[in-house]
Amino acid sequence: MSIRLNSVPADEAFIASLEHIPYMAAFDFGRYLIAATTMFVVGWLLKKTIWGYRQIQPRLADSSDYRREFFASLRTCAVFVVAGVGISFGIRTGFLQEVQISLGLWRDVATFAAIIVAHDAYFYWTHRAMHHPRLFKRFHRLHHRSVTPTPFAAYAFDVPEAIVMVAFMPLWLFFVPTAATVISGFLAFMIIRNVMGHAGLELHARWWLNTPLTSWINTTTHHDLHHCGGFNRNYGLYFTWWDRMMGTEHEDYGKEFASNVARPKKAAGGPTSVRVSATA
Repeated sequence: MSIRLNSVPADEAFIASLEHIPYMAAFDFGRYLIAATTMFVVGWLLKKTIWGYRQIQPRLADSSDYRREFFASLRTCAVFVVAGVGISFGIRTGFLQEVQISLGLWRDVATFAAIIVAHDAYFYWTHRAMHHPRLFKRFHRLHHRSVTPTPFAAYAFDVPEAIVMVAFMPLWLFFVPTAATVISGFLAFMIIRNVMGHAGLELHARWWLNTPLTSWINTTTHHDLHHCGGFNRNYGLYFTWWDRMMGTEHEDYGKEFASNVARPKKAAGGPTSVRVSATA
């Protein structure tokens, strides 16, 4: 059964979508800036405490890394805003299925869980595809210039990659009626998990990989290894499912995580595998 909104004329929908550009810009840039800055401050504070030993790499990002990541992320936000105009137009004309009212608590909860699982699968396969030699240079090399990532690398994409990333939402809304509150919650969850993956400091408990309740949820070490020691490993965003099923999980992931959460920190830190050049 369709739950699409009643459509409005295309010209009215387009004008209304354009009028919302300032709000979309504030939302996309605001959630990136708040999440990245908060994670940066939390990481900085934790490094000043006994948690400092959890720093994953011995190298620290320098000012050029921060500038590159921030300005690339600004461009990504601009791509998201342009895409947002199209998504808003699709919703107003009834082509996409965002609804402004709750579909019921349990249906909203189920939809929230489903969109996270679907996005993790979408991210894994598109991310892995962008590592293909024919695509990597144009799509994904910019992001991998962050060999020592910071929270500000969360949206540090080149334009083609930004387009791939934002394409998930209209695809989802074409097939699945979704409440606006669920979408907002998902977007908040996505950026929080994204900046955590680029935090540079292991944030998860020591027992995280030792229990089936949490071992399937990605840690900071998992994604950090992808940047500095496992270029063709650890493609997943939220979960380890796809990496395990497809044999792309880094062979030293468990050992590196244990090392990163152990006290005291090993003297010569960082992943034991060969690090990948940012110009690969």
